[in-house]
Formats: sequence, structure tokens, C-alpha cells
Amino acid sequence: MIETVEIEVLGKKDTRSGFGEGLLEAGKRNGNVVALCADLTGSLKMNAFQDEFTERFFQVGIAEANMMSMAAGMTVGGKIPFTGTFANFSTSRVYDQIRQSIAYSKKNVKICASHAGLTLGEDGATHQTLEDIGMMKMLPNMTVIVPCDFNQTKQATIAISEFEGPVYLRFGRPSVPIFIKPDAHFKIGKADLIIEGTDVTIIACGHLVWKSIEAAQELAKQGISAEVINMHTIKPLDEAAVLSSVAKTGCVVTAEEHMINGGLGESIARVLSRNNPKPQEFVAVNDTFGESGTPDQLLAKYNIDTPDIIKAALKVIQRK
Repeated sequence: MIETVEIEVLGKKDTRSGFGEGLLEAGKRNGNVVALCADLTGSLKMNAFQDEFTERFFQVGIAEANMMSMAAGMTVGGKIPFTGTFANFSTSRVYDQIRQSIAYSKKNVKICASHAGLTLGEDGATHQTLEDIGMMKMLPNMTVIVPCDFNQTKQATIAISEFEGPVYLRFGRPSVPIFIKPDAHFKIGKADLIIEGTDVTIIACGHLVWKSIEAAQELAKQGISAEVINMHTIKPLDEAAVLSSVAKTGCVVTAEEHMINGGLGESIARVLSRNNPKPQEFVAVNDTFGESGTPDQLLAKYNIDTPDIIKAALKVIQRK
């Protein structure tokens, strides 16, 4: 039997609260950090920044396109704007403004997107964006980051305040286990090796990282050694981490709370196809919109839960 790797859980909290704390800390470190919100200050946990830096907080109302244009303009004067709204409104509603005014001209705007994926839950398909990673990673000059827990979201928020260039930061609403150490170093573009293994590589982002840890622990009971990688930066992708791990294990499962089209899995597939083709299985939403339900119900129904990662791992191992 493979020895199960125990991961210390430091509690549970929503990743959007990590963003709120990170934004406040970034504001304390740099007086050029400003925040803009589209009438969702409480939902984005931006209240603390608003209270501490009233003159650097801008409530633009339900005018997301204007918010993106304002943020782009603020960078010309040396400001570092963080925009805040739901992931759906941070991308599809304002894609033209992001493409033309931010990405094309490499404006130093941080697009911070909460309530992403199926785990938005009861708000339903109109709010559960499952296409945003693909939309944003296709934009030249755009960095795309999907942290996995409260601590990492806080660390990522601080890190992007010190990074020059447009960034898309994706996080969520539900409380999830905290397992990244509070003093961990977050490096944009550098994957985290969570569990070492030899039989199968599991690469995940966001909420699916913890699900992948659970899957690896269950696979260990079956005598299967799974390596778990937290690919928090989708773009630029840590290709070296992917190739090194898959060269060892010979197969890979990708897991994400996103559409199978255009997400993390496709980025991994591109790297493998161009360098070292190996069997891959995808755990992602299969080309469909979501629906209303609890986060747990939706993860199970749309086959992106712990059992689905286990099933994919067993299947891909047979394909080696």
C-alpha cells in the first residue's frame, strides 16, 4: 500500500476573503494601489480597503464597461487599479474594453473576478461563468491566475500588485479548506508541487486542487501513487513542471472548475502534444451551462468532484 500523504488543514474560508485581505495589504504597501467596484463591495470583500483608503476607492455602480475604461485611464497616471465584480461581469460583459483598452496596450490593470465557476451555486447559469479562463488566456499580454485557497488568494493579490502588466485573478464564494501556509511564497508562473507521486500526475487549479488532494489520498489506499500539482498560474504556464512530472508518471489528469473547452486542460494538452505526448484525461464541465443548486450538488452532477478525478486517474493509467 502507498503511504497516504497527510495535508494539514488550517481551517476553511472563502477565497474572496483572501482577496479582500490581500487588497488591503497591497494598499498599505503601495500608495498607488486603487480599487474600483461595480456595486458589489461586500460580495468582493473590498470593505476594509474602502474604509482604510476612502480616497482611493471608487464605487462605479453597475457600469462594468466604464469601470474597465476608468481603470485603464488611471494607469496612465501611475496608479495600480484593481477592479472588482463577479467573474461573469469581469469578462464576457466587458471583453471589448479589456481587449482594446487594457490587453492591447499592456495597461497595468488587475481584473479581480469573484464568484467564478459552478460553486457560485444557487445564482444559476447566468452568473456561473465557465468560459472565463479561456477568454482571458487568449488575450495577448494577459496573465491569468487561479489560486486554490484563502491564503494563496491573499498572497496572489499582493503579488500582482507588484507585477507590471494586466492580470486576471479568479476566485470564488464558497468556504474551502485552507492548506497553503500563510507565509508561503507565491511566484507568478511557478507551479506548486503539493504531493509527489510516480503513477499519475494530477494538475489542478482553484477549488479543484483540494479535490485532487482528496483523490490522491484515496488512490493511495488503492496502491496508486498520484502526484498533485497546483497550477495556480494558467498563463504563463509552468511548462517545465508539467513536462518533468509527466516524464516521471507517464500520464496526466487535469481538473478545473471550468469548461473543458479552452481551460487549463487544453493548455496542458498543448504543452504535451508539442513536447512529449502522453495520455491525458480531462475533469471539467463538458460543453454545457450550469444550473441552480448547492456547490456540492453541482460539482457532483457536472462530474468535477473527487470521485471523478479518481475515475479519470484510473482510466488514464490504463492508457499508458
